[in-house]
Amino acid sequence: MVAARWPWRVLAVPLLATALLPAQAGQTCEAKPLSPRTIERGMALADKVSRALDGSGARVVVLARAGQDLGAYGLRYSHLGFAYKTPQGPWRVLHKLNQCGTARAQVDRQGLGQFFLDDLWLYEAAWVVPTTAVQDALLPLLQDPARLAPLHTPAYSMVSYAWGQKYQQSNQWALETLAAAMEPATIHSRAQAQAWLQFKGYTPTTLRLGALTRLGGRVGSAHIAFDDHPGEKRFADRIETVTVDSVFAWLPHAGLGAVPVRLGL
Repeated sequence: MVAARWPWRVLAVPLLATALLPAQAGQTCEAKPLSPRTIERGMALADKVSRALDGSGARVVVLARAGQDLGAYGLRYSHLGFAYKTPQGPWRVLHKLNQCGTARAQVDRQGLGQFFLDDLWLYEAAWVVPTTAVQDALLPLLQDPARLAPLHTPAYSMVSYAWGQKYQQSNQWALETLAAAMEPATIHSRAQAQAWLQFKGYTPTTLRLGALTRLGGRVGSAHIAFDDHPGEKRFADRIETVTVDSVFAWLPHAGLGAVPVRLGL
């Protein structure tokens, strides 16, 4: 039984439900209990992922979930973080979460069960196993709050400009954190991390969002803003932001990780 492997599944877990694209703008953050079926499937996925990660031999992976249906934008996954193996045995996930209904976010440390304990669009996980050198660089950083602090901006927009510093969304935080891990002697700020990513050939996703969509998103949701995007791109309906799919495509291309692995129920 899954419950036997995850005895803490009965604990109340605060949910940070967020709308991830303008099509979801205007939804309210209503607290509602998870259904037994949702809990069962989320914990089953967490258990299956844990077993697979144990068998991979990795100590750190870049882990993604599919919380929302982003098919209209050509995207499969919505959110990523870093999963790392603890000396005690369980995997932990470090990722950035938006405070529901606000334009603020924080970096949280959770178990795999909490990471997948949501009303997911797809009960499917995906991850990239970084190279040994990248894992060696990431692991100490992920466990050092002091080093992580300069890389986090609490002001949040889910479509934040990939090369801006006014806001920072969750996938952007993870990508910039990876950059800082790779060059600890020279990268101490988000701007420096972004310069390294550009040098390494990272290309953000370009979302084609019309003026009415952008206006509706800004008015309807506190966690959606477009004012950090350069005017010449924004008014041409080109919204460049960091997505899971773009990160997963870039990591193998840059020689920083293997091809993504998918695992579902």
